[in-house]
Amino acid sequence: MKVIERSLFDAGIIPIAGVDEAGRGACAGPLVIAAVIFKDLLAPELSVVRDSKEISEPKREELFELIHSLAQSISVVIVAAQEVDVRGVHVANLDGMRRAVHGLQTTPAYVLTDGYAIAGLGLPNLAVWKGDQVVVSISAASIIAKVTRDRIMRELDSQFPVYGFASHKGYITAAHTAALNTYGVCIEHRRSFSNIAALIHN
Repeated sequence: MKVIERSLFDAGIIPIAGVDEAGRGACAGPLVIAAVIFKDLLAPELSVVRDSKEISEPKREELFELIHSLAQSISVVIVAAQEVDVRGVHVANLDGMRRAVHGLQTTPAYVLTDGYAIAGLGLPNLAVWKGDQVVVSISAASIIAKVTRDRIMRELDSQFPVYGFASHKGYITAAHTAALNTYGVCIEHRRSFSNIAALIHN
């Protein structure tokens, strides 16, 4: 257990929910937000849980299963690319965080988020700088969100194979840009993102 969670735990402020997202910076595919509450923050098995960006895809898949086995409650919200376009990525993310927390089967006593405070949540919450690296519950949420989104992007790759979604997961890479220049955009591309908007309006 890390310092922030330990402080809350020692003060008797439990259960604690960690919240994080995946896909905020992607120009294709959904935004995925997860909230996680663990049964026991002192469980030694949690020592291997890390920020999803620090571990390989196969390891994330392993930890996805471990987190599910140790969690008291998990909630996942999937925000489609079209909703991101209508609402804007930041607003969609914050609303998704609220929905994820309220979707938990257990009401948390405190909510810790990665980077962004959740206005209007109605529960005590704290935005933690680099929270996915320093709060185990947020690290777990980052893994749940990332694995869920990666699985969605692999499914989308089978529907739209020309874009290479399985490899870059909807983020901008040289290969993705080349595919966009060749084939144009598909329904899963976020038209509110500048690179996609430029292609549409050219």
